[in-house]
Amino acid sequence: MSSTMSSTDPRQTAVREALAANWFCTLATTSAERLPHVAGVLYTLVDRDLYVHTDQSSRKARNIAANPNVAVCVPVAAAPGAPPNTISLQARAALVAPDDPEITSLIASGRLAAITSHGELERPDTCFVRITPGRRVAVYGIGVSEAELAADPLSASGSVAW
Repeated sequence: MSSTMSSTDPRQTAVREALAANWFCTLATTSAERLPHVAGVLYTLVDRDLYVHTDQSSRKARNIAANPNVAVCVPVAAAPGAPPNTISLQARAALVAPDDPEITSLIASGRLAAITSHGELERPDTCFVRITPGRRVAVYGIGVSEAELAADPLSASGSVAW
């Protein structure tokens, strides 16, 4: 498989479906002092953006305020006993207040239910992170059959237009 895919790549659909079906990812940020930080977070996909809840005082939020460039890795379950497939992306992140019209509209429509149903909205320090991916996402094993993956695991990686 080519390392770059065309805009008609069938893996685009597989990527969108995998991102929509999953809810956990790792979010990598960098501090103003250029110190990396990776945290596991719950997310929800809205159109092409991922949304995460956090506290304004969290390391994630402080790092995003200092440097909006982030990376995300979504593990996607594969065959039992096999390592997960992955979707990895570089993105720009923005902190969004819970009373921002964008957020209140998404909450009212139920589109943020996956990240607001555990008492997040009652937290006094709450905020949201909107993660906007770049034009391509890196994939491993997404849209590749188990037989193809087993026969040639090095060919299971590539990138998909987003």
